[in-house]
Amino acid sequence: MEWSDSWRGAFRIELRAEAVNLAWHGWPVLPGTYPAGAQWAGREGVEQDGPVPVHRDWQERIGTKAEQVATWWAGRSYSILLATGHGVDAIEVGADLGRRAAVALRATGIPAPIVATPSGRWMFLVTTGQALRADWVAEHDVHHYGRGEYVPLPPTPFQHGVVHWRVKPQICAWQLPQPGVVQDALTEAVHAPADFGLLTADRA
Repeated sequence: MEWSDSWRGAFRIELRAEAVNLAWHGWPVLPGTYPAGAQWAGREGVEQDGPVPVHRDWQERIGTKAEQVATWWAGRSYSILLATGHGVDAIEVGADLGRRAAVALRATGIPAPIVATPSGRWMFLVTTGQALRADWVAEHDVHHYGRGEYVPLPPTPFQHGVVHWRVKPQICAWQLPQPGVVQDALTEAVHAPADFGLLTADRA
């Protein structure tokens, strides 16, 4: 998918507003590279892969206030990256497992913000500080993003689509579940019928 300059100019306003809102709620957001044809621009030239932080000293910028965050998006349509390990972590799974786990979570009355990427991965946003079981993670194609890592947040663009919310943080009153709660839901989802996830839990 090609992203024209005129489209970027209009879309930058939405990216900036979302980044400021996230920062205002205490989420450590950072500007990331954005798609430019088959490559990624915004970081001293063109990168082969992305999105990655625009600033090479990005770890030193974690916790920047919303007012300063607003200036980062003043000129370009940067992606929105969340620096995990600083109050917010992410648990990434495939879309099918994620869909069933979202149903299981909502049934318990403990929803989680959920992000979906154009590549078919779902990310459950959780609190920082509790590791998942290593054997369980390896068996079910799960990645737990913690300190020193980052994930894209909506509406970050990719070449073939846009990152979007499956469950917005407003639905959860900006409250995050512990990682163990999501792992329990994922465990239930693994053993659930194949059509279990077709019951929509999306409230985006």
